This record gives sequence, C-alpha cells and structure tokens, in this order.
Amino acid sequence: MITTKALTKRFGSIVAVNSVDLDVQDGDRYGFLGPNGSGKTTLVRMLLGLVYPTSGEISVLGSKTPAHVLPQIGSMIEGPAAYPHLSGRRNLTLLDRAGSGGARRTRKARIEEVLEQVGLASVDARPVKTYSLGMRQRLGLAAALLRQPRLLILDEPTNGLDPQGIREIRELLTALNESGTTVFLSSHLLSEVEQLCTKVGVVDHGKLVLQEELAALRAPTGRVVVESPDADKIAGMLNGQLDDRDGPRLFIRHADSAELNAWLVGSGVRVSSITAERPSLEQVVLAATGPGADRVDGTA
Repeated sequence: MITTKALTKRFGSIVAVNSVDLDVQDGDRYGFLGPNGSGKTTLVRMLLGLVYPTSGEISVLGSKTPAHVLPQIGSMIEGPAAYPHLSGRRNLTLLDRAGSGGARRTRKARIEEVLEQVGLASVDARPVKTYSLGMRQRLGLAAALLRQPRLLILDEPTNGLDPQGIREIRELLTALNESGTTVFLSSHLLSEVEQLCTKVGVVDHGKLVLQEELAALRAPTGRVVVESPDADKIAGMLNGQLDDRDGPRLFIRHADSAELNAWLVGSGVRVSSITAERPSLEQVVLAATGPGADRVDGTA
C-alpha cells in the first residue's frame, strides 16, 4: 500500500528525512509517531507528491508517482483546508465537483453521507470561519472521505475534538478500515493510537527508529504486577522473584498471572489486583526516541 526505500529529504544542510523504509500493508491501521521536528510532516507530504524527495524511492498504491493515484487517496495534512467565507456543504460541493464530476444528485447524496459519517449532518449554512476547531476537523475528514478512498492519510485527525468526538472518529476510522480502507495517520495522542492502530512506525530526527506490529511491541514483559495490602508478606514469600516494588504494588517475575494469583490466594494473602505487565505505547516511544528537536536548551 505504501512502501519507501531509503527515502531522504534535505533542505540545504538539514536532513529532514533520513533514509526511511516504510512498510504499510493493505488493511493496516498504521500510526506514524515521533517528536516535534522529527520529519513526520515532511515525509507525509512526500507520500502525497507535495514535496519531492532528494533521493530514495516511494510506492503508493503500486505507483511510484503519487500524483497518479491521488483520486484513490483521502488526506488531511497540517489541518483542514476550506474557503472560510463559504459553508461546509458549499466547500464540499466545490471539492467534489472538481474531483469526481458525475450527476448532481449523486454528488449531493455523497456529501450528505460523509457529513453524517463525521457528525455534521445537521450543520447549517453558516460560514466555515465561524466553526469551532473541532467542527473544522470534522469537515476536513469529510472532505477526505468524499471519493471513498482506498487509502486515508491523516495528520492529527482528532485535533480539537472533545473526548466524545475522539471516540466517534476512532470508531469511524475502525469501521472504514474493516470495510477495506487502509488508514495511515500521524498523531501526538499516543493513547488514541494505542486504541486505534494495528501497526506503528516511529521517527526521530528524520530516521525511522521503530516499525512493528503494536501487539508485538506490547507483548507481556515476563513480569506480573500485584497490588495488595499484604505487600510486605508477599515480598517475603517470593524467594528472589520480586523485581521491584512501589508501595503496595509488586513487580514479580512470573510467566502466568492466573497461576500466581491462585498461589497467593491459597497462601492466605489478599490481592487487590493482578495483571501481566505490558509496556504502554508511551513507554515504547520514549525508549526509542531522544529529546524533541524543538528544544533549545542544548539537550536535543
């Protein structure tokens, strides 16, 4: 769906993207992550043919020239674009007329369909300049969906949305993906990517430092986290299995949390909670990246 080989972009002496090999397969929900200034937006713009690479190769939907397959791609990059003095419907009408043509009735029905998908079905004729940031984000996503794309490339699609709106967009993107649309999105909301995406890529200072299935990245560590009011007693029973402790929380080397729970309860100690330890996506990303490139205190 998207592959790059040694993709590089330089701006003078600055290497914004450094020999990146992306691998996005058909059906992926791919989360593209990295600190500010890491090269995410530059790379995404190259995928859409908005910026030409200095060197390397790009293939999008089987084409080495992204512009040739743009009608099959829905995108929203660096915020939604719209004519501020026109209504949301008028903006979508102009965009759809320019892109797809077709019968007026068909275009109108499609516009109403995407407005309903993104939660703007009852929007009135007010101009876009009066929209909230969340409404503009929804309109930008509606524009990306107009042509029923095979591939969605989105930059911060939930920016400005409240928690309910974020969940709605997550559910919408999941449903689109399940119906055959590959989703590629960049976001700073790691918890949202963790809930939505099946695969992640992480860039840092222009380099792809991590690319893996999310399930593999969040596999159990081999430790069990136990919280108990009897933490002192448990610690004395473990014969060297205790790795770490944070008050009533114990980090124990054990392969099976259910087996450990049964042993602890059978030994007469109280267990408030027990779970296999898994790294969060935040922990994974922080371990793979250094300080953000937008720092100015000398630590970047």
